Amino acid sequence: MKVSVIGSGYVGSVTAACFAEVGHEVICVDIDSKKTEQINAGIPPIYEEGLEELLRKYAGKRLIATTDYEFAVNETDISFICVGTPSAEDGTIDLSIVRAAAASIGSVLANKEGYHVVVVKSTVVPETTEKFVLPILEEASGKKAGRDFGVAMNPEFLREGKAVQDFMNPDKIVIGAIDRRSGDLVSELYRTFECEVTRTGPATAEMIKYANNSLLATKISFANEIGNICKKLGIDTYEVMEAVGKDFRISPKFLNSGAGFGGSCFPKDVKALIGKAKAIGYSPVLLESVIAVNERQPLFMTEILQKKIGNPEGRKIAVLGLAFKNETDDIRESRSIPVIAELLRLGARVSVYDPMAAENMKRVFPAIEYFDKASDALKDAEACLVMTEWDEFRNLDSEFKGMKRKIVIDGRRVIKAKDVDYEGLCW
Repeated sequence: MKVSVIGSGYVGSVTAACFAEVGHEVICVDIDSKKTEQINAGIPPIYEEGLEELLRKYAGKRLIATTDYEFAVNETDISFICVGTPSAEDGTIDLSIVRAAAASIGSVLANKEGYHVVVVKSTVVPETTEKFVLPILEEASGKKAGRDFGVAMNPEFLREGKAVQDFMNPDKIVIGAIDRRSGDLVSELYRTFECEVTRTGPATAEMIKYANNSLLATKISFANEIGNICKKLGIDTYEVMEAVGKDFRISPKFLNSGAGFGGSCFPKDVKALIGKAKAIGYSPVLLESVIAVNERQPLFMTEILQKKIGNPEGRKIAVLGLAFKNETDDIRESRSIPVIAELLRLGARVSVYDPMAAENMKRVFPAIEYFDKASDALKDAEACLVMTEWDEFRNLDSEFKGMKRKIVIDGRRVIKAKDVDYEGLCW
């Protein structure tokens, strides 16, 4: 099939490359000409494991990129909206980019002959596809949804760092369409996937995405709450959760205590669902607690630090790990951000190292010291705070020898070194 993908960020670039991999002809659309040039050259606009290989394989063949909406929509049968939905100050999502994408698609549909399906893949709260995107498409095109063109919602369930793998080997595919014809055409895109396709309405599909991420976030905050209690009781929370996770009703996934969750999805999605709930007159107490626990969690790192060394003012403190998780350079909602901010507030000299995310973090904290090796960041430091679960941090024995005081506070249970004054966040 012929597919246009609007937006070439994290979701859009992965969606485009993976659809090309399964045999579809794909046109990427982005208003940023630098991104389209990159994609046409086989260079991914973001880092994601396996993405570069796919772009090199298909760029200029069955995957091209353009800034021309008219060309992309006219040359394809289905358009996926994969643009960003950033959080507003009140936690609700900003739909201005979705609005612009829908209006641009609609204006092309006004003069296009034949049936075309518009699919929302951006994460949007329930009712957005039908009550926001669909009316914009109708107004811009002068046509009727369900008669002249189709509309569907197809949420993504991708883990950063493993997005290509997750797209190609999905646990579930959810298609929420306004009618059977729209749903059938979108389902055809996934015909070769060995996975059950759940067919539902758009609002239900949107809710499935939010419920999915909110439950995973809840498991993490629950594990951290239990971990904080275990810490005070002298109990190893990992030993507790290992046994808890053996219950088939619970599973061991997302039960590791630590500094909390970050990234582009969990914090934003839970806050957006909270905002939607309040907008319809419901107080989501549990979801608000999930966010409250997560926002408080990383600051326990600096509390432990102060118990260990007293006032950190003027003292060198190393932070290892800036990305919100390993295998990505994404720092969005990284738990290292509030930790570094608190260290700076306390007057500490902060040195940092991350294998991939330093350049991105420089935009947030340009004045702290960045190093290309862990050993350099640790040299003469009085303490080290570990914030990201990079594999290379598991074997840092010799690197810790350069510290002034070998105090290591681990927020991810990753450090294996023995000759240090070690303390875990929740263990």
